[in-house]
Amino acid sequence: MEQSIIPKIRNMGIVAHIDAGKTTTSERILFFTGLTHRMGEVHDGQAVMDFMKQEQERGITITSAAITTQWKGHQINLIDTPGHIDFTLEVERSLRVLDGIAMVFCAVGGVEPQSETVWHQADRYKVPRIAFVNKMDRPGADLTQTITMMNEMLGANAIAFQLPIGSEENFKGVIDLVEMKAITYDDLQEIVADIPADLHTEAKKQRDQMIEKLADFDEIIMEKFLEEKEVTADDIRHATRNAVLKLLITPVFCGSAFKNKGVRRLMDAVVDYLPSPIDRGIVLGYDLDKPEITVSRKPSWKEPFSALAFKIINDNYVGQQTFIRVYSGELHAGSYVYNSTKRKKERIGRIMRVHADEREEITELRAGDIGALIGMKFTTTGDTLCDENTAILMENIHYPETVIDMKIAPTSLKERDRLGIALNKMALEDPSFRVRYDNETEETVISGMGELHLEIIVDRLKTEHKVEVAVDKPAVAFRETVVSEIHHDYKFKKQTGGHGQYAHIVFRVEPNPGNGLEFVNHVKGGNIPREYIPAVEKGFRHTMEKGILAGYPMVDVKFTLVDGSFHAVDSSEMAFRTCTEQGLKEGIKKSLAQLLEPIMKIEVNTPDEYMGDIIGDINRRRGHIDNMRRYRKGSQKLAGIVPLMEMFGYASALRTASSGRANYSIEFLKYAPLPKAIEEEIITERAKMKT
Repeated sequence: MEQSIIPKIRNMGIVAHIDAGKTTTSERILFFTGLTHRMGEVHDGQAVMDFMKQEQERGITITSAAITTQWKGHQINLIDTPGHIDFTLEVERSLRVLDGIAMVFCAVGGVEPQSETVWHQADRYKVPRIAFVNKMDRPGADLTQTITMMNEMLGANAIAFQLPIGSEENFKGVIDLVEMKAITYDDLQEIVADIPADLHTEAKKQRDQMIEKLADFDEIIMEKFLEEKEVTADDIRHATRNAVLKLLITPVFCGSAFKNKGVRRLMDAVVDYLPSPIDRGIVLGYDLDKPEITVSRKPSWKEPFSALAFKIINDNYVGQQTFIRVYSGELHAGSYVYNSTKRKKERIGRIMRVHADEREEITELRAGDIGALIGMKFTTTGDTLCDENTAILMENIHYPETVIDMKIAPTSLKERDRLGIALNKMALEDPSFRVRYDNETEETVISGMGELHLEIIVDRLKTEHKVEVAVDKPAVAFRETVVSEIHHDYKFKKQTGGHGQYAHIVFRVEPNPGNGLEFVNHVKGGNIPREYIPAVEKGFRHTMEKGILAGYPMVDVKFTLVDGSFHAVDSSEMAFRTCTEQGLKEGIKKSLAQLLEPIMKIEVNTPDEYMGDIIGDINRRRGHIDNMRRYRKGSQKLAGIVPLMEMFGYASALRTASSGRANYSIEFLKYAPLPKAIEEEIITERAKMKT
């Protein structure tokens, strides 16, 4: 039975740049698959997939919505992801568990900045994909130009599998190059007919080109192509599926989701070309006690249970929902599983099949399924769940760096506890959102991916959690690091009534570019008892969190504990932690640390006549443009880098400079050292705040 069910599962996502039409496409999929009986629209706040109040008000997708539906005997687990760069983690964690994606492009905008980001995220997880060029009915829509951009900018090896019938406002339907049929639309009805005579020559030419490209990846088609034999539709589908699974090509389909054109053919392509869990094959992990040993699981019900938690939502009615992707085995309601990341047992309360904001209670999940668990106590995003007797630890999810800070405070004392609870819940849901409390200034600081990200967080605090808060202006999230290797010997000795406090450590601190914070213990011969080593690590990590120069967290630092000594009576965990914190502050002198600022990738699409002014403005903001390329006739795409601290208010400046005709997108690239003069200003300002 399993062999007939798992191959008919498609775990697929809809991903794209903001405003390419992802959610509208998803809504049409729900309608045509029979899951909904009316079509929700993004512009009127009625989209099923955008069920959060903040999504409906802004007309954008903020959180990934998961939904299960059926198409032609296949179970489709569909995830509609956000397109705004501030919510890139939602895309990241969805791609981690999806088997395939349908990449949506706007036929007018083509490959936009976030299209590139999402494409490269999919590359990281080696996710097979097909493409849907949407909005073919819009003025300026150009399928050929979009395919060219996909090949030049993404290396997509994109191949047209459809041609449009009519253009812009006269767009009527598509020509299916596989079946060589014309599909037009009368309201919701799909009409299949022969290709019109005036389009037949072009369709034949495009089909021959498609077959020629597929011949590079399929011996049967190559043989028929060379012998000039007829290549059947089944030949094309078989070759295309194999090439898509191997990430060799990207089949391109087109339509207008808003006008109900092309979506059903896109769903046919999902079934025909995107992988099932069987196609994606085994999943790899690590042995819990011996990380150097690789462990694998097959996508089978008979294998030991394994799953990855990829998302958490706190719901007012059912409590915390933990979304999981099951890779092997079976999971039953009421059973126990092992969280190998936390090394704790969890009891499964209830299991839900989620339909956006609605839920269907089920009794089990099996290999290939996506569902939500109710009642998890310890599990967070990225954790592995498995059978305790055959444990496996899967690779965690990559979390991006936060770049924006904001001070937040309750408006009254009675709100303080509620604010803390609400912030902790939201940080659990969203690992790209961080909360920290500054003991010196007694302020709570929240950090996120951008201004919109924090704006949504504050809005949710007020509407969902009913907590009234006062917020400061968003500020850049600076970081600190060390610039050279430091060797230090520090002794902490304090005598009070009764037992004293004694700890002695010898350590080395050095830059650790790109590898985060790293603690290494090289103490030999019991000079520091084993039970005190974790206290030294806690002291190191706590000091790194607080910073040395200006109170910003330190990054990319390696701490090596070399030697030390202890006192049989006066030494304690607290003494060694304090010794480490004070030793680090003394050892990392201000001259040996530096401030880092977030540097952003920027892309600006602008008409030619404004290019000089825009480049000049970027230069004045300490940025620079690295390359320019023709975006479309009369327009350029400018790409470069710019410090985030110089970008506040840039949207208004760009509108003014281009008469509202240019647009831009930025995303985090890296942290880089601040110029010395600006660094000194920031350190001085932070010192004033603490006095």
